[in-house]
Amino acid sequence: MLIKVFGAAVQGIDATLITIEVNSSRGCMFYLVGLPDSAVKESHQRIISALQVNGYKMPTSNLVVNMAPADIRKEGSAYDLPLAIGLLGASETISSEKFSRYLLMGELSLDGSIQPIKGALPIAIKAREDGFEGLIIPQQNAREAAVVNQLKVYGVSNIKEVIEFFNNERELVPTIVNTREEFYAQQSNFEFDFADVKGQENVKRALEVAASGGHNLIMVGAPGSGKSMMAKRLPSILPPLSLGESLETTKIHSVAGKLGRNSSLITQRPFRAPHHTISQVAMVGGGSFPQPGEISLATMGFYF
Repeated sequence: MLIKVFGAAVQGIDATLITIEVNSSRGCMFYLVGLPDSAVKESHQRIISALQVNGYKMPTSNLVVNMAPADIRKEGSAYDLPLAIGLLGASETISSEKFSRYLLMGELSLDGSIQPIKGALPIAIKAREDGFEGLIIPQQNAREAAVVNQLKVYGVSNIKEVIEFFNNERELVPTIVNTREEFYAQQSNFEFDFADVKGQENVKRALEVAASGGHNLIMVGAPGSGKSMMAKRLPSILPPLSLGESLETTKIHSVAGKLGRNSSLITQRPFRAPHHTISQVAMVGGGSFPQPGEISLATMGFYF
């Protein structure tokens, strides 16, 4: 039996649709193709354990799994959930009737619990663009993805919830975030406020001029004189982010895995303070598994 499950690969700050095709036939072999990396190949062992702990059996037939398009490298452990659901659907353990309506992503623990992923926001945007009814992702990423309108976002904490949902034995409750209301409500809540600074009138004046004109600033002084303290408070006097700028900033931090648990939009301009010994790759981004660097993470904000 051939079935299809849908996931997504994050490339840069955008997502690409990945179709996971699973074919079950007579035999006892398992093949995973479509340019998966080591983390994706290791999903086989995580899936076996997660299913066993939750009272399900790993299919024992001949299974061929293709992750299309096959010319895009699939990286990371976020494909565990769609792979597991695809394998169960191909063996007819669960109903595949609703597979085409939902996009799934999530990392499995050995006990079947679902761990958070990177890039939930661009994945949600891609799911809406491609006309999916809903997105099933880890509970910790639900609020982050729910800022996307016209898409039902379901946060789940265990693979059993997903299996029962597709078997029509459980109803999942969508996570709802009022994007604009939350954006404007949080826009003025600063952890470090410029109004807290006492004295330092000349430095405060220089910071105000730099903030109003968008100028660069060099701060020179002895350790403990207040350079970092005042730099941390500069975002509180910068112009507020627009909703579009907030979404772009949140996408970058989502891909980098820098968003806090159960967080949604970044509503204040980011502040980054890399150490002076930082490497070039960490500063500008890149690496074997390309990630945003400190310069990208400071988009719409500044770094010190």
